[in-house]
Amino acid sequence: MSTLSVVATPIGNLQDASPRALEVLRTADAIICEDTRVTAKLLAAHGISRPLLSHHHHSTKDKTQDIIDRLARGENLALVTDAGTPAISDPGGELVRDVVAAIGDGVTVTPIPGPCAAIAALSVSGFPADRFVFLGFPPHKNGRRTWFKEIAGRPETVVFYESTHRIDKTLSQLGEAVGSRALVVCRELTKLHETIYRGTAAEIVAAVKATSDKGEFVIVLSPAVPRSRA
Repeated sequence: MSTLSVVATPIGNLQDASPRALEVLRTADAIICEDTRVTAKLLAAHGISRPLLSHHHHSTKDKTQDIIDRLARGENLALVTDAGTPAISDPGGELVRDVVAAIGDGVTVTPIPGPCAAIAALSVSGFPADRFVFLGFPPHKNGRRTWFKEIAGRPETVVFYESTHRIDKTLSQLGEAVGSRALVVCRELTKLHETIYRGTAAEIVAAVKATSDKGEFVIVLSPAVPRSRA
């Protein structure tokens, strides 16, 4: 029986790759990756050379079918994303779904756990983590203000991602929705310029402008304070 290993890879620091993850990558018949250039750098850093298969949001059905056919023939493949855990706000989830639908019990899909930016940020936030919600990225255009208003009322800790291009706008809109609620914003986690900001949205906007808005961001919003009952 073939195996599709869903392998978490470093979110910045290449030394965060686990021995098990590296062994799976080293022995796979091929590695499915979001961007072959990014994965090639990781493999080169650890002395690994394996065939790379590209799969991303814009991949054709033929590419997906080729991966399914390889697994059906008994190949063992590893699935990685550019950084972190595949399928978490990532096109790898669609591939796993398609593989399971096409092959079913004929393939073993197994997780090789490791780094995840959302969990890393949550772990240092100091906010309740026994119950939280992860929301990926905010809408790029339509529905943004409604989206922020909806998360403002959530009773659990909220975690989501944002890119360097929209971080200022996102923090400003989030501030309008949540006021003085406490936030933790993590920039470039595990990388050389890792920065963790704590405070209100307005305070963090000022802090980001005083430092840098470059890089990938994880935003953690503290839970809404439950309304007291009359």
